[in-house]
Amino acid sequence: MSDAQNPKSQCRRISALGLGSERQKKSFLNSPFPIPDPHSQFPIPMTLPTTNLGKTGLTVSRLCLGTMTFGLQTDEETSRDILDTAADGGINFLDTADVYPLGGGLATAGRTEEIVGRWLKGKREHFILATKCVGRVGPAPWDQGASRKHILDAINASLRRLGTDYIDLYQLHSDDASTPLDETLEALDAIVRAGKVRYIGVSNFLAYRLARALGRAETRNVTKFISIQPRYNLLFREIERELLPLAKEEGLGVISYNPLAGGLLTGKHILAEGPTTGTRFTLGAAAERYQDRYWHDREFNTVQELRTVADHAGFSLTTLAVAWVLSNPIITAPIIGASRPQQLADNLKAVELKLDDSLKQKLDDITAEYRRGDSLR
Repeated sequence: MSDAQNPKSQCRRISALGLGSERQKKSFLNSPFPIPDPHSQFPIPMTLPTTNLGKTGLTVSRLCLGTMTFGLQTDEETSRDILDTAADGGINFLDTADVYPLGGGLATAGRTEEIVGRWLKGKREHFILATKCVGRVGPAPWDQGASRKHILDAINASLRRLGTDYIDLYQLHSDDASTPLDETLEALDAIVRAGKVRYIGVSNFLAYRLARALGRAETRNVTKFISIQPRYNLLFREIERELLPLAKEEGLGVISYNPLAGGLLTGKHILAEGPTTGTRFTLGAAAERYQDRYWHDREFNTVQELRTVADHAGFSLTTLAVAWVLSNPIITAPIIGASRPQQLADNLKAVELKLDDSLKQKLDDITAEYRRGDSLR
């Protein structure tokens, strides 16, 4: 009996999808459309709207599943449940990186890609797979950065861990200012021409550096970046000033991360009690970064204002926060993450929520001050 046919497995996955009532569960189980088997060779039925990634012909779901919790914050079994739940909900776009899991170190680098690769076995062709390089993955000085050597080494290592012979979207995880842009662009062009990568993109780039990279690629007639992956949420809006206008003008896809500000925009955290154990605010090497980004009086006061608006509108703060990101027409797909499959339900609901003008303006006004700043990422 397959996982999709097993009643216990079906009930577990239905619960993860947020179908709480007995009537909902019975209706879903009696549906002529079976719950997809994660080991099936057949396509995953799409229940989410899709869109093109920038001005390319590549079609992706309006939500992307981030996997950086896999292998440290969540074990492999839970990670597979999250992947199953995302696929059942219509997500066909997966993002990972060679340095993940978040909060780990050299001993854990690559573990997330391995988990994703094992889950993808037998169904790779049904998903758009994105990964990233540049972060440190080994002890040697060349085991990081955007040099030709590291990019050629990193892509082969990622392909091996992911169990595939190509990556749909290969991204620079950050800007390596110590390596000439031309060297980086030529290395990326080489792996595209070799068939190992379909498209290339960047993450955590300043607008001026991205503009220069696009110009150099045109001048040298090499493969251009087609997407950006910046941080973006109600508590971090700095990219609206320069990076998003550049993306719009150049026709770049925007796969924004941290739509829930590391979980602060769920409203579950309490400032007086300190960072919650088991969250990104206490997770290994990532804890300091997330606390520095969000764990402040100002942010908690804003979250309280936003929660009042969400309650009045009749939505969870999670759903409202993700819907706000989706309401920006320049955004292709926010990257959502989870440490438990049940957390995906409110994220998935955001795709169906169309903010009316007055609600959108209210959210914009409450968070207007977060457009100011000069953070690098």
